[in-house]
Amino acid sequence: MAQANVTVYVVSDSAGDTGELAVRAAAAQFHPLSINIRRAAFIQTREGIDVILAAAKAENSIVLYTLVIPFLRDYMVEQANQLDLPVIDLLGALIDNLEQTLGHESKNEPGLNHVLNADYFRKVEAVEFAVRYDDARDVAGILKADIILIGVSRTSKTPLSMVLAHKTFKVANVPLVPELVPPRELYLASPRKVIGLTINPEALNAIRKERLKALGLPDSAPYATSERILKELVHARQVMEKIGCIVIDVSNKAVEETASIILEHFQQN
Repeated sequence: MAQANVTVYVVSDSAGDTGELAVRAAAAQFHPLSINIRRAAFIQTREGIDVILAAAKAENSIVLYTLVIPFLRDYMVEQANQLDLPVIDLLGALIDNLEQTLGHESKNEPGLNHVLNADYFRKVEAVEFAVRYDDARDVAGILKADIILIGVSRTSKTPLSMVLAHKTFKVANVPLVPELVPPRELYLASPRKVIGLTINPEALNAIRKERLKALGLPDSAPYATSERILKELVHARQVMEKIGCIVIDVSNKAVEETASIILEHFQQN
């Protein structure tokens, strides 16, 4: 019988972003099964590996690693074999093949993918922008943004803002609520910058009920009723039509998939 959920340890001698992104991409193929990710970053000693492998063994987990320091990669394989623990080397084979093909040894230095350059600082600035102008906390951000996300609650506006921010886009997001008049700035912005997010009522109902449960509230609250959801979606559609923006249906889409559609849209325009 398959496990209802599993934990994947992402081990890196640097920040671990690459490994976590790879696991999240793979995990999307198993929705709605739960895959927990635990990142173990900046591991640069054998003792650090020992601690992680012991924890992973106790939880019957999987270990994925992006270690570029050779002795750590060798030690990881050796110890995992002794513990009969499944481990996945995400970079090792690729680095080895590149060395053979290029006829040149790799630097074997962790963290080279995160060198402080202009792109890095643009990314930091974009993330700070997304946090500051999340959920229309400050409507001034709407006219400053590269991308403006609009939609009803629970259409992944905030997670999308963060994913796009890591692509160096400055993103503001605005919730659409029937009882609130949309900010004036939303109609002053270029429609080409605005992305409307919609979702089918059944999917939104399920998401909102889960959200209420997570908050310890009854799933019968008005927030998750079919009547309320339909009212919000109709209102949101009217606002999007008035703006004349592109509309993306996020039903059953992973955040990364929606982000790719948005990026493709901006590349074409």
